[in-house]
Amino acid sequence: MVLDDLGSSLRGTLDKLRGKSRISEEDIEEIVKEIQRSLLSADVDVSLVMELSDNIKERALEEEPPAGTPARDFVLRIVYEELVALIGESTELPLEEQTILLAGLQGSGKTTSAAKMAWWFSTKGLRPAVIQTDTFRPGAYEQAQEMAGRAEVDYYGNPDSEDPVEIARKGLEATSEADVHIVDTAGRHALEEDLIDEIEQIEDVVEPDTSLLVLDAAIGQGAKEQAQQFDESIGIDGVVITKLDGTAKGGGALTAVDQTDSSIAFLGTGEEVQDIERFEPDGFISRLLGMGDLGQLAERVERAMEQTQVEDDDWEPEDMLSGQFTLNDMQKQMEAMNNMGPLDQVMDMIPGFGGGIKDQLPDDAMDVTQERMRTFSVIMDSMTDAEKEYPKAIGASQIERIARGSGTSEEKVRELLQQYKMMEKTIKQFQGMGSEKEMQRMMKQMQQQGGGGGMGGMGPF
Repeated sequence: MVLDDLGSSLRGTLDKLRGKSRISEEDIEEIVKEIQRSLLSADVDVSLVMELSDNIKERALEEEPPAGTPARDFVLRIVYEELVALIGESTELPLEEQTILLAGLQGSGKTTSAAKMAWWFSTKGLRPAVIQTDTFRPGAYEQAQEMAGRAEVDYYGNPDSEDPVEIARKGLEATSEADVHIVDTAGRHALEEDLIDEIEQIEDVVEPDTSLLVLDAAIGQGAKEQAQQFDESIGIDGVVITKLDGTAKGGGALTAVDQTDSSIAFLGTGEEVQDIERFEPDGFISRLLGMGDLGQLAERVERAMEQTQVEDDDWEPEDMLSGQFTLNDMQKQMEAMNNMGPLDQVMDMIPGFGGGIKDQLPDDAMDVTQERMRTFSVIMDSMTDAEKEYPKAIGASQIERIARGSGTSEEKVRELLQQYKMMEKTIKQFQGMGSEKEMQRMMKQMQQQGGGGGMGGMGPF
């Protein structure tokens, strides 16, 4: 994911302090220089880098670390707090009636972001509508219509009109029953005068409550000028950073946030309409530094389980804790994991598993894991209902038939059955716990053993 290199570099720099109980001025000088290199390599504006590194240096030298706090944890906390302060709060977007105007250059991801945001608002119980006013880019109407259909939200556009201002006006009228109007505007390859004029006219018509600048994570140093000009034209209340699933450096987008004195509203993390996150600075920086993001993880788990149950009304996750654990249950669990998104993103959200641990894995480790899950699913599709319900009864001849039917090997089928036995054993441990009090005790014990691993013993911020 974008900014992974920055996170990895920052974590590597801080790891140089491991084992030290006190830090010298020389240590701080070296750490600050490394942080500067990391941020500059990520395309963060140089003036911003100097301000941030000066603050880190000043605090590290002047503040007294709490008794017993290792040097690395002390500096980590300072870096965390300064990065959060740099990015600021999340853009305020109340869950109520409102109009949002999207601006940005062509190719920044506005049309996709409009549908993603509409989908996000729909999950919060609101009725959103996307209004497409782009008459400049060929195919903009069709793309927006298709994306809105995938998001299952209201949509308005007029492929026969060449007047974007009139489309905006009629779009508000046609979607008057919607709670949230998201108005997508045209982009250009550069900030041309006619683009600015058009956006200003649309703004006058729709009178947005919030104007968001959509920025490709790969924008680099050009983000500073772009953000300034859009801010002077329509006023920028927040930024949507797109294509965070790529390899771009991302620092330019962070610079734009500071340059417009605004904040970040959403993060686009993939190509599907569900691949969007409401930006939360604490969790984002925590993930960047390898400390997890339990809030975002919980939201993904809840969403994935709901989606999996919608696809199969007969399956209830709670049944696994009261009855027999079957291969059907295992398959639904795997579907839920797939619905959570790419495994590398999920790992980043788990304290103690993202960051440093993930840095040590091969680049294709997550791909291999996801491929393994897909193989298991194909194998289970080749089983009979009876075999899924009673996998312990599967013998050698059945393994041969399942392997042949799924186009895999007998070894892969046995690997699946072994995985099932391990999961069944874990489920039985939960089944035998009994009371809710005992469940809470076990969960607390698990958190103490693994949950704080990425925090270096500091506890929650």
